[in-house]
Amino acid sequence: MKLNQYPNLDKADWIFANTFEALEGERRVHVVVLPYPSQGHINPLLQFAKRLASKGVKATLATTTYTLNSIRVQNVGVEPISDGFDEAGFAQAADEDTFLRSFKTNGSRTLSQLLQKYESSDFPVSCIVYDSFLPWALDVAKKHGVYGASFFTNSATVCVIFSHIHRGLISLPCKLEDMPLLVPGLPPLNLPDLPSFLKKPDSNPAYLKMKLNQYPNLDKADWIFANTFEALEGEASRGISELWPVKSIGPMVPSAYLDGKIKGDRGYGASLWKPLGEECAKWLEQKLPKSVVYVSFGSMVSLTAKQMEELALGLKESGLYFMWVIRESERSKLFDGIVDSAKEQGLFVTWCNQLEALAHEAVGCFVTHCGWNSILEGLSLGVPMVAVPQWADQLTNAKFVEEIWEVGVRAKEDEEGVVRKEEFIGCLKEVMEGERSKDIKKNSSKWRAMAKKEFSEGGSSNKSIGDFVEHLRLANKNGEAKEFMNGTN
Repeated sequence: MKLNQYPNLDKADWIFANTFEALEGERRVHVVVLPYPSQGHINPLLQFAKRLASKGVKATLATTTYTLNSIRVQNVGVEPISDGFDEAGFAQAADEDTFLRSFKTNGSRTLSQLLQKYESSDFPVSCIVYDSFLPWALDVAKKHGVYGASFFTNSATVCVIFSHIHRGLISLPCKLEDMPLLVPGLPPLNLPDLPSFLKKPDSNPAYLKMKLNQYPNLDKADWIFANTFEALEGEASRGISELWPVKSIGPMVPSAYLDGKIKGDRGYGASLWKPLGEECAKWLEQKLPKSVVYVSFGSMVSLTAKQMEELALGLKESGLYFMWVIRESERSKLFDGIVDSAKEQGLFVTWCNQLEALAHEAVGCFVTHCGWNSILEGLSLGVPMVAVPQWADQLTNAKFVEEIWEVGVRAKEDEEGVVRKEEFIGCLKEVMEGERSKDIKKNSSKWRAMAKKEFSEGGSSNKSIGDFVEHLRLANKNGEAKEFMNGTN
């Protein structure tokens, strides 16, 4: 009976198949997403993998053996690669240089093995989307004849600054007499606005080297993605595009807080620390709307004991309710008695779900170190901010919080580099109840609406991701050679 279907098939006027052409093309599209193994890098790249999966792509997160067990996410595959320190990751390495050299050697080898694993399957890898901190992944992609896409996890503004350093257009160290720094597409930047490495290149040479190593082979990438959005940093993005064709695909924040199109997507799905959710939620439920200050300095910032003291006293003397997330390793810096003396007013926890906290109606202010992920979360949730930047790109992000987007204020350090309690209290009051608070809250709501718009129909980030997927789908369907497409994708 099966064979009898075919003898006169050439005489039929039409031939129909119970299938669906787009699906048949998309099922073969497979993208491997490779983050640098730290929380602030895993989260946005994992979120991008979820966005790809929601569009019918097979998405696989390739992460180091040490971080593998911290990933729990639906619809995205997870595969291990090695950085050479499988037992404890970066903590096992002697220093940053040792870790990066080992990761390049072992990561290149094990990423190649991962691609080979899928070569003869129904889902051969079509593209590697790699963290811009790991440019060797592009060499692996080209070796295996697949597309390579670089993913920048910091702001477009910071990308512009470091690309100009790479091209020799900005000399280091930057000095007061050379200010303001004028870069096309950016507002004038003064010394306090610059990433810390521009002022003191010797303060962390390994990290500065890693930042600059993002660029030498970037012109060979088939796509370049930036975790930002057009309305937020359009001028900066256009400034980069004069050098490389950058696509804005942010904010990479879970779908529940933007468009709601990915079912159950309320968290990133990766945590290198155990979250404390229930305690935070119960405490917030007892507070009035917009009455709580949420304080978090992220997963890497380490404050001095003196700075911790000034902030703790400022929170207590402000009279405002507060929730402060302090990593266990930092708790010893709190001075004796502060937790007990402030227990009626504040809650100190070692971790909590930041997105859920920011989304809670009780939270009226976000005290942040201005890491880029935290900035995007604050903007996406419409929460006014008090910026207390510490190093790297946080200083530049803080300028935009206060002066460009006008969604908060920046706490100023004294001559000893400490934000004193009086300054901190003044900032809290200004954001929560001062003369500028109405404008700050209005602007925060405006940026939240703009962030949501990016993933609606016609939103630029949604379109950029869709165009990327469609290009891969058509390339697979038509059997096209995976050639360099710079400027046309």
